[in-house]
Amino acid sequence: MAFPLQGGDTYQSIAPTPLPEPYWVGFSSTLGRELGIALNEDGLPVDPLWLSVLSGNALATKKHTFSNPIATAYSGHQFGIWAGQLGDGRAILLGDIGPYEIQLKGSGITRYSRMGDGRAVLRSSIREFLGSEAMYALGVPTSRALAVTGSKKPVMRETLETAAVCTRLAPSFLRVGHFEHYAAARQTEYLKQLADYLLNIHYQECQDGEDPYLSLFAAISRRSAELVAHWQSVGFCHGVLNSDNISILGLTIDYGPFGMMDRFQMDHICNHSDSQGRYAYHRQPQIMHWNMACLAGGMLPLFEMKYSTEDAQQKLQTALEHFPNQYREAWLQRFRAKLGLQEDHVNDFTLIENLLQLMHQNRVDFTTTFRLFAQIQSQANYQSNPLRDYFIDRPAFDGWMQSYIDRLKLEKQSDLNRQNAILSTNPKFILRNYLAQRAIELAQQDDFSEVQKLLHILEDPFAEQLEYQAYAAPPPKELEDIALSCSS
Repeated sequence: MAFPLQGGDTYQSIAPTPLPEPYWVGFSSTLGRELGIALNEDGLPVDPLWLSVLSGNALATKKHTFSNPIATAYSGHQFGIWAGQLGDGRAILLGDIGPYEIQLKGSGITRYSRMGDGRAVLRSSIREFLGSEAMYALGVPTSRALAVTGSKKPVMRETLETAAVCTRLAPSFLRVGHFEHYAAARQTEYLKQLADYLLNIHYQECQDGEDPYLSLFAAISRRSAELVAHWQSVGFCHGVLNSDNISILGLTIDYGPFGMMDRFQMDHICNHSDSQGRYAYHRQPQIMHWNMACLAGGMLPLFEMKYSTEDAQQKLQTALEHFPNQYREAWLQRFRAKLGLQEDHVNDFTLIENLLQLMHQNRVDFTTTFRLFAQIQSQANYQSNPLRDYFIDRPAFDGWMQSYIDRLKLEKQSDLNRQNAILSTNPKFILRNYLAQRAIELAQQDDFSEVQKLLHILEDPFAEQLEYQAYAAPPPKELEDIALSCSS
């Protein structure tokens, strides 16, 4: 079942609004094959009805029927402020396909649209499509994206754009905001249905403990801590970490003004609407912790069924206090791997932090810098390595590098094994903003070839792919600071 709640105002049964004269913009043949969709030689579905279904114009292909599309209600905190009821304002859940729920983003107005037009635009749909699949290829827990379909239908944002629909998939699109919604309404029975569904389907390992709901909260919090550590390790900035954008499964969802960092800046802000920098790169762990506190508030009524309010709050608070250490351990594990370190040593945290400070001060490219560590040999002179040329402050770099070489000598692995491990951990290719922007601009001229080409490259981010060497390059200086907004 695609949505665990029944009755009341938990959702609206609503068919997607048709997209006029749709056409393919992008399609993930990799995901299509995983779902068992027959594809032609161009990597598109053989069944032409898939174009209609994924544009919101039909509810059945020759082999699949989606008989009860819905939009769900949820609430949340936006930029730290309680926003009340939100919900699927332009995303309609079609149903299940394989292990996933399938959802159309940009498929029309629902009762939760709050004055919105229910549409998504081509620009943001391409970004979500490429971003989702790029993150999946990097190994980051994420929703997936099957397709983007476009139309010439005009849509007004900051300028006049055209409409598109992005098809996204996840094992569940439940979010922290669902728990907040029913807690605010004191609808404990719905909270219980949500929690029991998660225990039965997605967190079965939490069922047998003394307090399954407490185990469930702890598991969600741990997954979220590990997720944000993974984000930090690949230089990913979400942009809008509102509680309604936080997956209850520890997935990256709701790709809006996200961005992969080029030059490393600890305080990088990828969303120009975030004037206070609430969701800057270095604040993402703190904000995820804050969102877990929102989840604790959303689950509190479940605990009050068994404990006094004071005891319930104490149990949740104790579980929540594990988040910083869980994040730190996951972060250390990720960054050790990026530097090719297998063993744990007490000074590793300081070593990594000092490197990041040096990278910040010298504004080096995040992805390229870590990839170049594969060329360092523990017994060779590193001063001829191109990595050194990235740092303007050579004396500071030399001092740090000597600490790193000393640390390598404590490892039992060979240089070759370490170098291979670094290359399999640090991607060569990421979805850089300037590459996405070039694909978008061509798509706006009805040339979708660059969307598919980028997808192909990003599906294998750790491989050398020498024929696509130019796509690994940092942006030219004039394209370093492409601004992104929440407008999508």
